[in-house]
Amino acid sequence: MIRPKAMRYRPAVTVSSTSCARAVILARGLGTRMRRPAEGAALDPRQASVADTGVKAMIPIGRPFLDYLLTAVADAGCREACLVIGPEHDAIRKYYTEQVAVSRLAVRFAVQEHPLGTADAVLAAERCTAGEPFLTLNSDNFYPVGVMARLCGLDGQGLAGFEREALVRQGNIDEARVGKYAVLDVDASGALRRIVEKPDEATWDRIGRDAPISMNCWRFGPAIFDAARAIGPSPRGELEIADAVQYAIDVLGERFEVVPAREGVLDLSMRADIPSVARRLEGFEVRL
Repeated sequence: MIRPKAMRYRPAVTVSSTSCARAVILARGLGTRMRRPAEGAALDPRQASVADTGVKAMIPIGRPFLDYLLTAVADAGCREACLVIGPEHDAIRKYYTEQVAVSRLAVRFAVQEHPLGTADAVLAAERCTAGEPFLTLNSDNFYPVGVMARLCGLDGQGLAGFEREALVRQGNIDEARVGKYAVLDVDASGALRRIVEKPDEATWDRIGRDAPISMNCWRFGPAIFDAARAIGPSPRGELEIADAVQYAIDVLGERFEVVPAREGVLDLSMRADIPSVARRLEGFEVRL
């Protein structure tokens, strides 16, 4: 068994007594971009080997990247984590059941049989959530603990709306890449009106250059499952979380509060991200 070292980094986060105790982490993706060669990306042999598989959550940065995210999830107040994996992801299941000591979180697994999209991945985790509210997170992003804790403390559903400048200044994402992320149209009360995927210049001009950005950091309730079952495939042929949320707003009358986030996110989407993410996580020791 790998015994994690004591964690030096202990963020000061006050967790609400009404916090959701579960997180669903989407680890089923094919990792197409991670599999692509990246000129100039200095990876060690183990990193290159895992990158070839596309399983981004297991990219070794001293230890698997997912260990860092799970530590942050536990710090934010969650006590259970459901990993949505594919039927071929035995390495993830074996690692968290046989190879590493986990005491702060109960790690469970949900299998998404086919990579049909993020909304389908959330549906795969329905039994894990037991009808309770839950966070939903990407397995290839490292989110700030405070942001997740604020989402946990909401009374209803919501998502983090990240400040564009903060993502560039405090994360590992450059301006050009941030500009391609989903932008949030928020009403005067702080509620989400709609999500615009891959916004063009006209969209940025209409919504505003300071509009918050989604990094797929959500707090959902059970209504999201009804919405995910109701939608059809997007133009990409996938069942998308953004479409399920829009259905929940427009048809089910659900409200999603946008929680302002002025912190950065570490994004591990491509091979070129690995060195910069490793530098920024240096000194962060996990305690699962």
